[in-house]
Amino acid sequence: MSRFRSLWQASLNATKKALTWDVENWIPPTERYIFNFNSKEELKKWHLYSDSEYGGMSSASLEITDVGNGLSGTGIFSGNLSLDLHEGSRWNISRGGFCGMRSKKFDGFFDLEPYDTIALKVKGDGRSYISTIYTENWVNSPAQQEDNSWQAFVFVPKGNWYITKIPLARYLPTWRGNVIDAEIEMNPSRIVGMSLSVNSGGGFPGAMTGPGDFKLEIDWIKALRTQ
Repeated sequence: MSRFRSLWQASLNATKKALTWDVENWIPPTERYIFNFNSKEELKKWHLYSDSEYGGMSSASLEITDVGNGLSGTGIFSGNLSLDLHEGSRWNISRGGFCGMRSKKFDGFFDLEPYDTIALKVKGDGRSYISTIYTENWVNSPAQQEDNSWQAFVFVPKGNWYITKIPLARYLPTWRGNVIDAEIEMNPSRIVGMSLSVNSGGGFPGAMTGPGDFKLEIDWIKALRTQ
């Protein structure tokens, strides 16, 4: 092969490689981790809340299991739902019975535009949980500092690992737990955080309800592209 032809072939191969790299990186993967509860470092990304902040008596904890032998752990969100209220509380709430774990705000935005589904690998207790996606505030008044929230129920059968898939279209716009009765679309490119919560009432028919203990084990949360 002549020197010119060798140079031409090398240039062609390099061009093909560059084009292939560009295409592969331009198309997002079909799934992407949002959270992976495999180490105690994950705890730094979350904070807990409950009705105890408003005079209630529910409690919650989040821990990572320590399985050892180089194996990955999983997250355990657990606690107790109570309908009791502290006497003399300055907060005027009619009843308690809720707990949640909310992620700290992302550094920038998490872009869900290429995806259509949220998937969670969980092991539950027969209760319904609420998956919430928080987006940049553009629905509420600019004077309000709260992020927009979009919520969907998750029913987790008791005892076994289960991968639940929630289409983004199933998430409804809410404000302080109440569904907003308006035609509003989520902006999936401006995700600022997520949460999982549980309350003593509501959810799927047949799901466990009422006060008492709860426990949800979480392996990971992913974004999926199914179409």
